[in-house]
Amino acid sequence: MRRSRDSGMELMLADIRAEVAYTRGMIGRDDLSEPVMVAMSKVPRDEFVPGDLKAAAFDDGPLPIGHGQTISQPYIVALMSDLLLLRPDQVVLEIGTGSGYQTAVLSLLCQTVYSVEVVPALADIAVRRLDRLGYTNVHLRCGNGYEGWPEHAPYDGIIVTAAAPYIPEALIEQLKPGGRLVIPVGLPHMRQELMVVAKDEQGDTRTESILGVAFVPLVDASGEHDRGY
Repeated sequence: MRRSRDSGMELMLADIRAEVAYTRGMIGRDDLSEPVMVAMSKVPRDEFVPGDLKAAAFDDGPLPIGHGQTISQPYIVALMSDLLLLRPDQVVLEIGTGSGYQTAVLSLLCQTVYSVEVVPALADIAVRRLDRLGYTNVHLRCGNGYEGWPEHAPYDGIIVTAAAPYIPEALIEQLKPGGRLVIPVGLPHMRQELMVVAKDEQGDTRTESILGVAFVPLVDASGEHDRGY
């Protein structure tokens, strides 16, 4: 198992570097940061996929995790983590815990991760998995991601792991001045854009499109924020 995991991890990291080289004209960088690549190398992706898909755990593509949700392509996990520009003393909000894989990567890059998952079954599995694997600086709740987690705001970074039809205002409000929000925006089965919203020290925001992506839709538990579907 160890040999298989190590070889799979090496191939995954090589695929990430190849994707960065291929998309560098869009993402504006030749390499991802060393802390991000180290974090990617330390999180065992095979622990975050269903048992029948473990053989494909380190492939550079998304995989289903049940309930209509997926674990994202490793390159996209690495890129979104990199775009946050995190420091070890910072606090991050993740919208869409899913399997907990992105959560685990973030936990190695910052001080604390707060994560919100709308599907109760996925939230329960992620809590138990992250606890079993020893990720102790992570706090999870089951809730509506469109509303964020205001009790612990503001956040140095916010990451959304499913596509919203627009950028939720609540997330912008919960972003700390100087912070960054990374979010895929667009409708299902149509073009989506990975966006970065940077908030300056005065509270003004600047939005940048990074590249085209394909994510499952961000589920709105209340039905109040699903305009555009």
